Amino acid sequence: MSRQAEKNTQNAMAFYALMFNQCKPAEAIEKYVGQTYTQHNPHVGDGKQAFIDYFTRMAREYPGKQVQFKRAIAEDNYVVLHCYQHWPGNQDYAGIDIFRFDEQGKIVEHWDVLQVIPQTSANDNTMF
Repeated sequence: MSRQAEKNTQNAMAFYALMFNQCKPAEAIEKYVGQTYTQHNPHVGDGKQAFIDYFTRMAREYPGKQVQFKRAIAEDNYVVLHCYQHWPGNQDYAGIDIFRFDEQGKIVEHWDVLQVIPQTSANDNTMF
């Protein structure tokens, strides 16, 4: 892994932990996001302020929510995180988040897919 890919991976994890676990989305945006922020999750509006508004609401509605990083893959200016998301009082999720970084090492674009972790499985392999 290149030095920049390693730094981007660390920054993606730090961004995610700050906004999700520590419930500080505005601080996460200020510290880790570039001039623009393109959001592909259909439940979250596009841009920095929409991101802040959404995760501020999630912090109120789901206090104690936590993410755990299970694996990270980085290539060029992309970082992929495989995550376990715990949502108190709701279902837990397996997630894949993809971040694109600009030349300054700031996040500028995000995609994700989430899957509810079922109570039972047709195999013993777990989702992680």
